[in-house]
Amino acid sequence: MKDQPKASHYINGRFVEDEGGAPLEVVYPATGEVIARLHAATPNIVELAVEAARAAQGTWARLRPVERGRILRRASDLLRERNDELARLETLDTGKAIQETLVADPASAAEALEYFGGAVATVHGDYVDLGGPFAYTRREPLGVCVGIGAWNYPIQIAGWKSAPALAMGNAMVFKASENTPLSALALAEIYTEAGLPDGLFNVVQGYGDVGAALTGHPVVAKVSLTGSVPTGKKVLALAGSQMKHATMELGGKSPLIVFDDADIENAVGGAMLANFYSTGQICSNGTRVFVQDGIRQRFLDRLVERTKTIRIGDPLDPETQMGPLINNAQHEKVLDYIEIGKQEGATLLYGGGVPRLQGMESGYYVEPTVFSDVKDDMRIAREEIFGPVMSVLPFSGEDEVIARANDTEFGLAAGVFTRDLPRAHRVIAELQAGTCWINAYNLTPVEVPFGGVKQSGMGRENALAALDHYSQLKTVYVETGDVDSPY
Repeated sequence: MKDQPKASHYINGRFVEDEGGAPLEVVYPATGEVIARLHAATPNIVELAVEAARAAQGTWARLRPVERGRILRRASDLLRERNDELARLETLDTGKAIQETLVADPASAAEALEYFGGAVATVHGDYVDLGGPFAYTRREPLGVCVGIGAWNYPIQIAGWKSAPALAMGNAMVFKASENTPLSALALAEIYTEAGLPDGLFNVVQGYGDVGAALTGHPVVAKVSLTGSVPTGKKVLALAGSQMKHATMELGGKSPLIVFDDADIENAVGGAMLANFYSTGQICSNGTRVFVQDGIRQRFLDRLVERTKTIRIGDPLDPETQMGPLINNAQHEKVLDYIEIGKQEGATLLYGGGVPRLQGMESGYYVEPTVFSDVKDDMRIAREEIFGPVMSVLPFSGEDEVIARANDTEFGLAAGVFTRDLPRAHRVIAELQAGTCWINAYNLTPVEVPFGGVKQSGMGRENALAALDHYSQLKTVYVETGDVDSPY
């Protein structure tokens, strides 16, 4: 099983290789097998990519927005046409079940390109009447932007970052995660085929040093990162030291609150989606599930019943519902947290083991895991695990659960399940989180902004808000009379 790309990088409309870069091996998480070998970007590759972006950006920005949008919509169509092959590539890259990647990965990127390709034509400045003189504003591109991707949703993140950037007239250099470098290259090829001029979307590979080199490059005007809080702090510190724009989409330890009157099946389904989808490797996951006393035992019984039916197996089998974790380091981290949960006194209701699958004995699998009797100060309730580990915590009253839900450094997401809609809106208004759901969880349509507060980041992906984050305002005052000067 090999998926070797034509070269490691994509710069100025073509594949580029520099074997002087550090080796970068792509491992299929289900077997531990190396499926591709690439090279990290050298300083020369970084310079070539940034220069290609700088040279192409000005002409691109001068096009009518509708012309830029037309190219993005063509690329969206190509993504949809190739959805099956791109989904397979994403499954090989990430280990996520193909039944997920077929509906949630290239399809989400396609939706972003389609949305921003249409929305950008409606973006304009304002006219201000000053009683004779007047002023107007222009919304202008920033220039060269850098996108730094995460390994859980590689092509989706590449689409979410590049679509608003390109729509607004910017150029982008995208650094894929070193764990999942393949699908961004496929997206770059599709952009070229759709008619995107060379140099406007460049892909380079590498580790943290490459991300730092791009962020600190004097030509770069903005960096958008999806990653962990520690990585975000480093990137933001570097960007801030040079007064660059930044969007940080970081981690979380989000609360999901289930009140007594919630529909049990919907609440259990929401909690499972909030913890087990993508093998639990989603930044917005609701990993602290607060369940009110009156419903708790029924909730736990049904949760365990349904969790037992999750099919773990070959990610390329359409019947598989849960694949492996991304790599060995993440596998060990998740298993360590499961042990910590046991040692801290939480009750292991289900899972916690490592399934041994025939032909995939070296895969990074872990069972979906449910802890009950979790207390707020336990590490499994405070630290981001990034695996299929659900912590269920009891609560009795509304004010109490709001205070406990907010008692975290994170603020990415939150959810509430209840039939009492006034209470749902009241509680959501009090929760310190940037992205919230009522009677649902982890749905992120491109039409609505996505992002966090507190340590979970700043700025927003998606919706018209993202176009604001890839542009800057220019104010123009126009005098229609004589200059009134005392000199």
